[in-house]
Amino acid sequence: MPKVNVEDKIPLSRSERELMELVWDKAESTVMEIAQLINQRRPVARNTVRTLMERMEEKGWITHRVEGRSYVYCAVVPREESLGQRVLDMVDKACGGNPEKLMMALLEYRGLSEEEAKRIRTMLDEAKATERLESKEKPKQSKK
Repeated sequence: MPKVNVEDKIPLSRSERELMELVWDKAESTVMEIAQLINQRRPVARNTVRTLMERMEEKGWITHRVEGRSYVYCAVVPREESLGQRVLDMVDKACGGNPEKLMMALLEYRGLSEEEAKRIRTMLDEAKATERLESKEKPKQSKK
């Protein structure tokens, strides 16, 4: 899926985000399939789901193709890009732009298992190694 600028999208409502999570989980889905999944949690009319899906498409988050008499929806925005933008917004709004505050809140209020901490250390090490590699590959500009 090509990179999509989430900042250009109209944000999803809480209900739309709930449906979006299901679209991401299933890759492709019809209104009927999404309605059945939502109705396992709480009652929602099929027409309500259809209206929400239409709004999500108008906002540019999903698209559809016609299959028989049904619309089959799929995501336009990858889950990772949406999550990344939400985290950036949270760091900016709730943490004053300081990612350390986000990590401290996570550690103090939720904690990390040893396995989670190990995976995070690995990700940080890989990011640092990638950053070093990229900085070596960039041509140095000469001073005039």
